[in-house]
Amino acid sequence: MNYNGVVAACGLAGGTDLPTTVMPFILLGVKLLGVDSVMLLSSKNRVKAWERIVVDLPAGMLEGITAQTVRLEQVGEAAEAMLAGKLRGRVLVDVN
Repeated sequence: MNYNGVVAACGLAGGTDLPTTVMPFILLGVKLLGVDSVMLLSSKNRVKAWERIVVDLPAGMLEGITAQTVRLEQVGEAAEAMLAGKLRGRVLVDVN
C-alpha cells in the first residue's frame, strides 16, 4: 500500500472476517473502501461503474490475478473451494 492509498475490498466468498490489523491503514492514511455493484439501486450507475472499469483497469491486470479457469459444470466445486478457503483470487468461468 502506498501512503494515502486506497484499498478496494470486494466479495465475501471467504467470509466476513478481515484477518489483519488496521495499523497499516492508520499509519499510512489508507482508505479501505467496499465495492458493491450488485445492490447499487440505480442500473444507470451500475452500468456507469462497469464502463469505468473497462477504461480504468489495465487490460493485462486481470490475467495476473486469475487463479484458475473452470468450465461451467465446475462452478459448484470452485465455489466450495472458495468457501473452504482453498481458493484465492479470481476464477474465470468458461461458458463455452
